Amino acid sequence: MTHTVRRTAAACSMMLCVAAAQAADDVLELDEAADEGIRTTGVLQFDVARTYARPAHWSMARARAELTAQGGSEGLKWKVSGRADADAVFGIDSGFYPDAVRRDQQYQFDLRETYVDFSAGDVDIRLGRQHIVWGEMVGLFFADVVSARDLRTFFLPEFEQLRIPQWAARAEYYFGETHAELVWIPVPSYDRIGKPGAEFYPLPQGTRVRGEVKPDNTPANSNWGVRLSRMVGGWDLSGFYYRSLDVAQTFYPIGNEFQPRHDRITQVGGTMAKDFGEFVLKGEAVHTRGRKFNTFDPFAYQDGLVAQSTVDYAFGVDIPAFKDGRVNLQYFGRRTFDYDPAIGLDRVEDGASILLNTKLTRGWEAEMLYVSMLKRTDFMFRPRVIWSAAKDLRVAFGVDAFGGDTAGVFGRYSGRDRVYTEARWSF
Repeated sequence: MTHTVRRTAAACSMMLCVAAAQAADDVLELDEAADEGIRTTGVLQFDVARTYARPAHWSMARARAELTAQGGSEGLKWKVSGRADADAVFGIDSGFYPDAVRRDQQYQFDLRETYVDFSAGDVDIRLGRQHIVWGEMVGLFFADVVSARDLRTFFLPEFEQLRIPQWAARAEYYFGETHAELVWIPVPSYDRIGKPGAEFYPLPQGTRVRGEVKPDNTPANSNWGVRLSRMVGGWDLSGFYYRSLDVAQTFYPIGNEFQPRHDRITQVGGTMAKDFGEFVLKGEAVHTRGRKFNTFDPFAYQDGLVAQSTVDYAFGVDIPAFKDGRVNLQYFGRRTFDYDPAIGLDRVEDGASILLNTKLTRGWEAEMLYVSMLKRTDFMFRPRVIWSAAKDLRVAFGVDAFGGDTAGVFGRYSGRDRVYTEARWSF
């Protein structure tokens, strides 16, 4: 059990976790028109899922409502949004999940993007709770280092729902073809991983886990970063430097228990993208220094952890195909430079994904996402069909299947295979 926990924790910290690839805008921007009054939009969504792997059980029966209001004038714009969730699964299968899981996931209200926009000379400034999206890949988290994520349903939801906004001050400046961005996050948000016993808790069932330790909200514990981007010969290029408390948890061994904590890390990376007409090429690379990994030999290290310097990278192509559909192919990996085999992973861990999407008939489309690590048996398979019942109403039916190494990124959820349906109405 201890070896599985340590190897699983190391795999969990990889930025290779994959969600269903969605071609959707992840950041809602204010209307550029001046002084249009207050505009309101909203979303109602219902998700039902049943886990068919033994023991079979209902794993989600959630209603979600999100409301957004935005407005302002030419000199000052604002946005306020909130989300409320209620999951009836804890009443349907009342004895299946521990009380801590029920308290964490049954009811929830989140303040979503809530900010003001204004300009100071040639500098555009945004203050408040906001999404800061630096990643370019389809369905993969690499250069998207600023975002915190709600991982209580793994990486399965669309990214616009998965991301957690950060309380931040952001300044943007354009000069010629170059875009400069400076970000300061005084009160960071962190990944939500839920409680032990939850459907997608990252450590094996039965692992004893203490309460998560989050850093105090002091200036010394704030995050900051800078990003430059520029179009060069048709290539959309960017580079960034980000100094932060890791949004992901490091599981510190304490006796026969583990405690999630957040370490200070430094990340330097970049993105590229180019439209070649017949296909779009994208790539990302991020060097991370200061992140710690669990080891198989806790007695060889002072706290059972070892710091490793890593580079995560991804390259992909998006090709129009089928009937108004597409094919997306991606190769991704992680290379550890100061490699220590005690972490239970190879010096190079890589994988690949394929996404197929096509129209079936009017209003119906099919999609299939398959992701697999290449050096070990570890995969995720996600087929689904989507019905656009009306302009603002979408219904999806699908399967989420996992398999392979029980300490792998996906294989650790091999007992969480499920069927699901999702109905989403936008207004």
